[in-house]
Amino acid sequence: MSPDFIPLSPPENEDLLLERASNLAGYTLGELAQRAGLPIPQNLKKDKGWVGMLLEIYLGASAGSKPQQDFPEIGVELKSIPIDARGRPLETTFVCVAPLTGNSGVVWHTSHVRHKLARVLWVPVEGERAIPLAQRRVGAPLLWSPDREEEAQLQRDWEELMDMIVLGQVERITARHGEVLQIRPKAANSKALTEGIGENGQPIATLPRGFYLKKNFTASLLARHFLL
Repeated sequence: MSPDFIPLSPPENEDLLLERASNLAGYTLGELAQRAGLPIPQNLKKDKGWVGMLLEIYLGASAGSKPQQDFPEIGVELKSIPIDARGRPLETTFVCVAPLTGNSGVVWHTSHVRHKLARVLWVPVEGERAIPLAQRRVGAPLLWSPDREEEAQLQRDWEELMDMIVLGQVERITARHGEVLQIRPKAANSKALTEGIGENGQPIATLPRGFYLKKNFTASLLARHFLL
């Protein structure tokens, strides 16, 4: 980080967070990285979290890699979302790691997914591959909480997916399960195995899984708020 750049303290409230995020709109990732003294990767294949990390520096996020919201003091999660020229999401959005064991008694209302999505600061960023990473611009932010219909959709999918995990069907889950929420393998490589539960209740070695929001969900969310 540049010695001249002073990292911001965590925002005291949502208004300050939104103001900081709004001030970034229109800047390129290259301009922001240069100011912060952060090296720009060639591409995001090996540095998937780079854009989020860059935004965190300017917004004063304090959670780091801890399994809590990015702004725990005010209960807000940060999600950068790569979009195309029409403002539509280019990929699914990672929410959190899916627990594959110890799930007896878990319910939606106390789930990690619900906690993470209770309040989200969405920051759209140009994501088309034709645009060099340094030239991609940051868009206007959106502070969002699921409405009743969105929450009901998320809960239905979460319950269906968690039922499959608990019943030992983790290996049967595909990206097609769930209308708006899906579970997919989340591992650096196929050797990074974790413990799961097999169909007969026995421990099995399986790939770690993550919960992801499908593009249809985030697309309608952005379209509604930005009147696309």
